[in-house]
Amino acid sequence: MRVAILDDYQSVALKSADWSRVAKDAQIMSLTEHIDDEAALAEQLHGVTALVVMRERTRITKSLLKRLPDLTLIVTTGPSNAAIDMQATEDASVTVCGTGGYIEPTVELTWALVLALVRRIPDEVEAVRRGSWQHTVGTDLHGKSLGLVGLGRIGSRVGRVGLAFGMDVIAWSEHLTAARAEAEGARLVTKRELFEQSDVVSIHLVQSPATVGTVGRDDLKLMKSSAVIVNTSRGPILDEQALVTVLRDGGIAGAALDVFDQEPLPPSHPFRTLPNVLATPHIGYVTSEVYRLFYGEVVEDLEAFMSGNPIRVVRRN
Repeated sequence: MRVAILDDYQSVALKSADWSRVAKDAQIMSLTEHIDDEAALAEQLHGVTALVVMRERTRITKSLLKRLPDLTLIVTTGPSNAAIDMQATEDASVTVCGTGGYIEPTVELTWALVLALVRRIPDEVEAVRRGSWQHTVGTDLHGKSLGLVGLGRIGSRVGRVGLAFGMDVIAWSEHLTAARAEAEGARLVTKRELFEQSDVVSIHLVQSPATVGTVGRDDLKLMKSSAVIVNTSRGPILDEQALVTVLRDGGIAGAALDVFDQEPLPPSHPFRTLPNVLATPHIGYVTSEVYRLFYGEVVEDLEAFMSGNPIRVVRRN
């Protein structure tokens, strides 16, 4: 089996698990640079029989699969992957397997971004490096309103931290009930009320056709000029162009973003240069502990597939 590990940005995939378990029956290569052009990627993957993909870093499309006739297996980190065309893999008789995962790192990064944004930490760190001292004024979280767009596994944990900071936690999603919100220490409000009342809006929805564009121009226009928005979920849930416009116009105080419509973020994208944007390169899940789990179970998936008994097979919804 010829195995290609895609988008190993930090060159740690082969160090994060015991690949010797499959090395005798597989040739393994790790690609550290993202290849966006499909034709170039297909050429690089010529003859590969198994792909290991890290979350949604590379889209696995019907046209790409047609260029990879030898491919029989895709292993994705995490239990599902929105960037894989599952119908196309089924049509091409390509098995897709997944792994487990942790959500805690994303919760932690969400609060790292919130705090960095409202306390202007990047600006002050840079000022100290330049030899300067105290030139911005931050804002408190205590007593402010935290608006959660989505109160699932991650959103509910983010909310608990907000409560610990002494924030008023409000929440909205399409099917959220008052009882569910109350059980998590939050208060159910309408979508309009959430954007009007929140000092910090944090997005925690699973991307699907139904949630793409959930936060749009009209929602952003409802926000206080002093409010900030944070997205550690998925880029397309938030209308990027609408956010760029409201940030340029000073309609809100700032945005902290870990996810984007296109990743890696294009060099010329406004999010790289807008002064009221704090952008990180989709690192919500990027910790050594998560990588050890991901790649350890990738090895298990490869081993099981080669023995004829695939495990953790991902099914099309």
